[in-house]
Amino acid sequence: MNFEADAILKQLQQRQFQPVYFLQGEEPYYIDVVADLIEKTALAEHERSFNQVVVYGKDIDVAGILGQAKRFPMMAERSVVIVKEAQTVADLEQERSWPFLEAYLKNPLASTVLVFCYKHKTLDSRKKLGKLLSGKESPVALMTSKKLYDNQVPQWLTANVRSRGQQITGQATAMLAEYIGADLGRLANEVDKLVLNLQPGQAIDEELVQRLVGISKDYNIFELQKALVQRDVLKANRILGYFAANPKANPLIPNLTLLFGFFTKLLVLHQAGPNPGDGEFKKLGIMNSFAQKDYQQAMRAYPAERVANIIHLIRRADAQSKGIESGSMDDGEILRELVWLILHNVPEGVLE
Repeated sequence: MNFEADAILKQLQQRQFQPVYFLQGEEPYYIDVVADLIEKTALAEHERSFNQVVVYGKDIDVAGILGQAKRFPMMAERSVVIVKEAQTVADLEQERSWPFLEAYLKNPLASTVLVFCYKHKTLDSRKKLGKLLSGKESPVALMTSKKLYDNQVPQWLTANVRSRGQQITGQATAMLAEYIGADLGRLANEVDKLVLNLQPGQAIDEELVQRLVGISKDYNIFELQKALVQRDVLKANRILGYFAANPKANPLIPNLTLLFGFFTKLLVLHQAGPNPGDGEFKKLGIMNSFAQKDYQQAMRAYPAERVANIIHLIRRADAQSKGIESGSMDDGEILRELVWLILHNVPEGVLE
């Protein structure tokens, strides 16, 4: 049967265990969360040494996995077998192994909890192995963990913080979502750090994020973005100088990614008309009013045709960062040229 991550986690918290879990998908965060919860809750600590086996896909084959799964527990209600990095099991997707898997799935050992952590991809549901795992009669709890779209990250982040009994401001949410993106594992780790440093009754705010996540208060990509929106040449140059002096803390590629995301959303908003409504902002994941005001100001500063040109300039800078037509320019010089070209409307064709 197919399960969402939340449904499986709820079952596990109620100590309801399925005989087989197949956790797959491009987003590893929920795969790790479910596997970790099984590892921590299925057995008492004193039962684990004899009844819990954790193996890695590259070190075992299907026969070895099934051999572990068929063992009866010792002085415990159940045994647990967790296969991490299951996508690297050499013969998992080879037809010669499927009859053995099929035989086990038809009659799984009731005292075993067998967990496959199959990361960064999904099985082909059209092939026999995919059908074995997803069939209506299958005893497998099949979970597919999909990558979030960028516009879904703020909502996920807010829900994650609230699930811990804490609050987060709109500005802090936007900053984390833009700075880290849809890397849920890293986002969760940063939230862990932020929550540990909260005072009673304090919400996660912009100042705390800047201090603990390593974003300089005055010299970061968000401040550069604001300088571009406000067409503040002096401020932009100060930030660029700081970036050049601290290249390891301000790598070019993530900064280009954030600028590309900002101007891409800006182009979408232009297509919605001169005064996009709240619904248009929410579709793009621009949830808080401060961010919406920045985009409204940017729409006035940069017409749609100009925004399309800026997106082209960012793509050009990305190519230069990979050594294409960059000459002897370093990353700092590539970003400085890009910012200059954004702030100064160079006629089309001059850079060709």
